[in-house]
Amino acid sequence: MWPGSPDPLGARYGTGPDGVEGTGFAVWAGEAEGVELCLFDEAGAETRLWLPECTDGVRHGFVPGIRPGQAYGFRAHGRWDPWTGARFNPAKLLLDPRARAVDGDFAATGPDGLPPASWYGHARDWPDREVADTVRDNRDSAPDLPRSIVVADPADPLVPDAERPGTAWADTVLYELHVRGFTMRHPDVPEALRGTYAGLAHPAVIEHLTGLGVTAVELLPVQQFAHEEHLVRRGLRNLWGYNTIGFFAPHAAYCSSGSRGEQVTEFRRMVRALHAAGLEVILDVVYNHTAEGGECGPTLSLRGLGNRAYYHLGDDRRRYDDHTGCGNTLDAGNPVALRLITDSLRYWVERMGVDGFRFDLASALTRTGGEPDMAAPFLAALAQDPVLRRVKLIAEPWDTGPDGYRAGAFPPGWSEWNDRFRDTVRDFWRGARPGLADVGYRLSGSSDLYDWGGRRPAASVNFVTAHDGFTLRDLVSYDHKHNEANGEDNRDGTDDNRSWNHGAEGESDDPAITALRTRQIRNLLATLLLAPGTPMLVAGDEMGRTQGGNNNAYCQDDATSWVDWSLLAQPRWRGVRDLTARLIALRREHPALRADAFFTGLPADPGGALRDLAWFTPDGREMTDEDWAAPAGTLAVFLSGADVARHDARGRRLTGAGFLLVLHAGETATGFTLPGPPWAAGYEPVLDTSREFTLAGDAPADLLPAGEETAVPPRSLLLLRAVPRA
Repeated sequence: MWPGSPDPLGARYGTGPDGVEGTGFAVWAGEAEGVELCLFDEAGAETRLWLPECTDGVRHGFVPGIRPGQAYGFRAHGRWDPWTGARFNPAKLLLDPRARAVDGDFAATGPDGLPPASWYGHARDWPDREVADTVRDNRDSAPDLPRSIVVADPADPLVPDAERPGTAWADTVLYELHVRGFTMRHPDVPEALRGTYAGLAHPAVIEHLTGLGVTAVELLPVQQFAHEEHLVRRGLRNLWGYNTIGFFAPHAAYCSSGSRGEQVTEFRRMVRALHAAGLEVILDVVYNHTAEGGECGPTLSLRGLGNRAYYHLGDDRRRYDDHTGCGNTLDAGNPVALRLITDSLRYWVERMGVDGFRFDLASALTRTGGEPDMAAPFLAALAQDPVLRRVKLIAEPWDTGPDGYRAGAFPPGWSEWNDRFRDTVRDFWRGARPGLADVGYRLSGSSDLYDWGGRRPAASVNFVTAHDGFTLRDLVSYDHKHNEANGEDNRDGTDDNRSWNHGAEGESDDPAITALRTRQIRNLLATLLLAPGTPMLVAGDEMGRTQGGNNNAYCQDDATSWVDWSLLAQPRWRGVRDLTARLIALRREHPALRADAFFTGLPADPGGALRDLAWFTPDGREMTDEDWAAPAGTLAVFLSGADVARHDARGRRLTGAGFLLVLHAGETATGFTLPGPPWAAGYEPVLDTSREFTLAGDAPADLLPAGEETAVPPRSLLLLRAVPRA
């Protein structure tokens, strides 16, 4: 063991003094009395070497002859004093927080069917449960624990910035998918590749994505994660992956070609294939907590290296402040934890090629003391970082702690999941009659939330469904959740679904119910894809994926969660898929349908004839304050393509067609008087969701004269293209 260097942290293969080949190891353990590097041979035999140097809390050393593929871990020596937050236990092998790859599965079980008791730094089975976490367990965890793997760090970025898709925010359409669940049942993906990074890169899969017209895939967590004890007890596994333990390592189980570092290469190839198809890659990342859980959780990595630096501890230092509902909260205000997060993010951008991140429970990352702070070190660090400030950043703007809901509050440069769009659109179409003003804000970019600090409509990530909750098909098929398979007596998952089963709970053979449900799916998709902001679709919603009413299928690694590609053989769902693709194409072709700036209600040019946006009642009048205050199930908005605030790279205004969008959630048909000049001389029907689909170019459409009344079918959405002259 040679002294090595404290920088970079982690395991870095290369050349040491005098050009000798080997690997440098460096790990922060500022309060430890010493750290051992543990090297494992193919048979699992362990060799321990003390890291000889300590620089600013970093223990480091260089081992000649160590090459990529070497399995290793750490053991940290120090005080065992849970009452002050110190939980060092050298009997526990610790995962390198910066391991580029992990070999093994964190779902391993012992003879009792539970995770091995040796994983726990405390006496998990101590008779007195009240004090069990204070009793140190001296069993060696190395025989039972996955290992960190030395990986040759790619010397160059995956692709130069000039070769990335670089899709503008205003043109972005997100598609949230799960690497495993998306391909497990795809008939054209070879069985050996299903559920893997290579499977997602398969041409047949990419063809579906490009055929839809989405511009970015948002991958549910792909960083190495573990399976919670309560799931293992019930014979289940964590499918979604919101239980991270390795912030630099691609999840090993998604690799088709082995796990001794091969997952890095396979992930990079997947990104390259998606980029070649024009698709950006956004990662859903979980930095708010780790898989070590609360004080009664396992000791796998950070807890054993520096519990007091990495986690928010309570006034009682034995306990954790839990603002995530998962037992612990990572302290992103601590420089050590913050560096771990930002170094991880840069690695995924620069070496793995990703284009942005969606931060799970992002409010938790802004907590430096008590409440979330929108000037927190985490937000400041990303804002000034020359790499991270250029990628797409999306916040889930809440956590489970006090005052954690911060929708609309994240600083410029961030986009946010807009749950108010979800709730308002669901309520409108199920007939719950939300306030018309709220509907108007959601249909025009949610300026009430985001029009400050130079933010634009793209700051609102609009969604009707997400991985968490009902699928789109289930949203119109169930009044209540059906989560019995999760083993928690249907207590898990939200009860605030804002769903409607349209007359029968679950699947129905009634043609009238089926037809109405399909119409409502078309209404929801059209509302999502025709509204300003950044739309997000969920994988399989465009083909009628169902989870049987389970609105919290995070632990269902089976057909419940896997996309059923055979649905596309049914005309009903093939039609929904085609409608989705055509709506995205309409959005792409017409600047008025993807506004890059908030509407003003004024002409773009002084003296212009048309305002950029206007709202109308069913009798063709512009809406007044009294109209906005009255409950109603019908609303129409005119979008002026001539004055929309979109420009090309040379500053020239992008002009195009204007549109009238009419939404009618009533149970019976209604008449609607079409606004006349100066808005339009007539209107060309483009979409009527009461029919399978009718889009311009598919069939001749009669011109509807302005000033005359047209019939709007019950529970339907009309999109009409404005004709400026007779």
